[in-house]
Amino acid sequence: MLVDDVIARLKEAVPALQTRVNGAASLVQLIAQNQLGQHSPAAHVIGLGIRGGAPDVVTGLFRQPVVEQIGVILTFRNATGAGAGALDRVEAVRTSVIEALCGWEPEGAFGPFQLQEGQVTSMQAGTLVYELSFAIPDQLRIST
Repeated sequence: MLVDDVIARLKEAVPALQTRVNGAASLVQLIAQNQLGQHSPAAHVIGLGIRGGAPDVVTGLFRQPVVEQIGVILTFRNATGAGAGALDRVEAVRTSVIEALCGWEPEGAFGPFQLQEGQVTSMQAGTLVYELSFAIPDQLRIST
């Protein structure tokens, strides 16, 4: 659900990506077919997992803060050999994605998204892959 919300947000808020925002299944398929970077720039949104904080136990209730982590994998074709202009394009799209998600709170969320980190993860076959990770707070509540 959260991945779908992020996909919709990026399609709406990042014009450079237009309709080239998909989920993990599309990314896996492109990698398997060696077609990563065919449409550039593109983004794939994947769930990276959750991390729990220190629990707070009170009579009848177990509460624990959790952080859900979301990854946005950006791919750019010919970004490694086209000089400074290509790197400027990478930076512009990266900045647009960060601005679209940071501070944004999807409906029903416990708090807004925040940036965790970003880095180049691959530069092969003329395709640059840049991974951004974001976190959004939530809370686990279980009646005991």
